[in-house]
Amino acid sequence: MTATARALELAVVAARAASDRKAQEIIALDVSEQLVLTDVFLIASGTNERQVSAIVDAVEEAMYRAGSKPIRREGKAQARWVLLDFGDVVVHVQHAEDRVYYALERLWKDCPVVDLPEDARGGDGAAAAAEFGDGSTDGTIRLAGDDR
Repeated sequence: MTATARALELAVVAARAASDRKAQEIIALDVSEQLVLTDVFLIASGTNERQVSAIVDAVEEAMYRAGSKPIRREGKAQARWVLLDFGDVVVHVQHAEDRVYYALERLWKDCPVVDLPEDARGGDGAAAAAEFGDGSTDGTIRLAGDDR
């Protein structure tokens, strides 16, 4: 089973909103085969807590306009790793340092990458998606200065 059309549509809405706030390395993963709770994980990075908060606010607003309200929100007060659960789509907005440390892409490397439109990939998003989807051995996205 693959992600529903609605989940893919909402993932693009969230990705575009994140991209509008200069989120980096936006990637969407189809986790529908692995999880029964959601279809798509959208992962994006911010360079500092203020940017993470701005990305989260923009995603929530865009998703609300698209007819989807968050079921659950975690981490907004600290703004290091914010999780927004919209049911079909779970959005992870992480501080760039935390993204490298927790490496969600590595944990979900068996899940297919959802092809996002160019305007929804954010800074370095095209490179991140290409690196993740090119058959790399561990499925991680390497950030500048990450020598692993």
